[in-house]
Amino acid sequence: MLRPQESPTRELKSLDGIWSFRTDPDGVGRAERWYAAPLAGARDMPVPASFNEVVPDAELFDYVGEVWYQTTTRVPRGWRGQRVVLRFGSATHAATVWVGDAEVVSHVGGYLPFEADVTEHVTAGEPVTVTVAVDNRLSWQTIPPGYVEETDAGPRQRYFHDFFNYAGLHRPVVLGCTPHLHVSDVTVTTGLDGSTGTVGYDVAVGGGTAEVGVELRDADGRTVASGAGAPGQLRVDDVHPWRPGEGYQYDLVITATGGDEQDVYVQKVGIRTVEVRGTQFLINGEPFYFRGFGMHEDHLVLGKGQDAVSMVHDFELLRWVGANSFRTSHYPYSEEVMDHADAHGWVVIDETPAVGLNLALNAGGLAGSGTFSEERIGEETQRAHEREIRELIARDKNRPSVVVWSIANEPESDTVEAERYFEPLFRVAREADPTRPVGFANVMLAPAGACRVTPLADLVMINRYYGWYAFPGELEVARRRLDEELARWAQDGKPIIVTEYGADTLAGLHALTPSLWTEEYQVDLVTMTHEAFDGCDAVVGEHLWNFADFQTAAGFMRADGNKKGAFTRDRRPKAVAHLLRRRWTGPPLA
Repeated sequence: MLRPQESPTRELKSLDGIWSFRTDPDGVGRAERWYAAPLAGARDMPVPASFNEVVPDAELFDYVGEVWYQTTTRVPRGWRGQRVVLRFGSATHAATVWVGDAEVVSHVGGYLPFEADVTEHVTAGEPVTVTVAVDNRLSWQTIPPGYVEETDAGPRQRYFHDFFNYAGLHRPVVLGCTPHLHVSDVTVTTGLDGSTGTVGYDVAVGGGTAEVGVELRDADGRTVASGAGAPGQLRVDDVHPWRPGEGYQYDLVITATGGDEQDVYVQKVGIRTVEVRGTQFLINGEPFYFRGFGMHEDHLVLGKGQDAVSMVHDFELLRWVGANSFRTSHYPYSEEVMDHADAHGWVVIDETPAVGLNLALNAGGLAGSGTFSEERIGEETQRAHEREIRELIARDKNRPSVVVWSIANEPESDTVEAERYFEPLFRVAREADPTRPVGFANVMLAPAGACRVTPLADLVMINRYYGWYAFPGELEVARRRLDEELARWAQDGKPIIVTEYGADTLAGLHALTPSLWTEEYQVDLVTMTHEAFDGCDAVVGEHLWNFADFQTAAGFMRADGNKKGAFTRDRRPKAVAHLLRRRWTGPPLA
């Protein structure tokens, strides 16, 4: 499923804006055919955005169940005779879509795109109504998992991930047209040999049989290589590689011709290589050290809604602090974010929404009952997890910024059941993309020597909170234990990326002697942790948790969210941000 674009043969129409919106607490909308008429009793709701915080309404903030969106648009009259596609960047966590009164698509999974060919349901030049039922409920069979509890106050969604369950149409919605004969997919692989680059391509065509031709054009529009045939490989002399910090990209112009139809699709290509060699992580054959953060799509009022202003500002803060990379914790980010990363040389660890697969964490009375079982997280969940891996790789396989697939965050990983659950999922990821390393973020409950899943991975990715969750306030002890564990992981002979470390910190809270929650303690803990990293040659990356404070479910462990950010939720720097800037903008880390 290629992302729609404008090209000489394609057009787009954005459906973003104000949609009609209403909740369906009684679950009657489908039976009453709400899609067949204007939504009664609707209010305005922006798209894209989370619906939770737009309206000052406690019931909407914590709403559980289906909500309905509706808009009416006019199909451009110039699209007569074309194939018309309706595409959603995401709908959290499941959606059913109607065009007019015809159901056209359903999708499960809240962070990846889906589309429908709606050619038979629209008429060029005429209005059309689009209605979407979005369901924010999680179950034991979804990724991420959860369950709905019926309480005296009504249904409550219980989930095991430590970020708020924002919901809605979070990403752009577009109507697009293509010729009936169209480029339906392309897979690109790249290589480097000195000053020569290679671009392998494999083009799929829908709607008929076509002759395929390709041209590779540089950033100035000059053709540097060309070829014919659906699969092929191009040679690029005097190649300009895609590099961290320099997002140079070529345009692979694909032309499919059959009969009297022709389609043109332009695929961005960054020519680079990724390799794990011993304890080194190599990009273009050169050692790379990850500096950056685990991040969340999380902003005031917007929730997880995609917004260009907020996005560019976040990237500028990353640049200011000296970061070169980030992890899409704990779900795939919007395609707009990934486009920006590709274009500007950011290095990305791309993660599935598989968070909360560990009942020993944040699971209340379920802790200790075992995570992987047919009653809870079993084969059906595993199939959903596999689908998420395949859909993520299908979406982002051609992105030069993506250098690692992370298939889960902090799952149970020290049991035989966990090993059985994850072994086929690692195989799925490698079959879908044999060109990138595959890993997952390991939790402190499964330390070096005890984890049964990290041996399946190409690299070690660990989340460690020495000085916070372990030995809080005892930094000398925390340092010794961190040194010991890093040394043990290093014996595996793989590169180590510390994908989370840090401490909750209230901005503006100070003390003469560092104490928990103060800015001084956060600085001291992070300094201690960096010293441990610098003492272990196998450590090739540090991602502070988190880039910015973010919203979570309410609870006595959280005061208005998670406060581990280097920046506040409204993007004001804490003292640790200045510490990171001094470290990350100084001499390059070897």
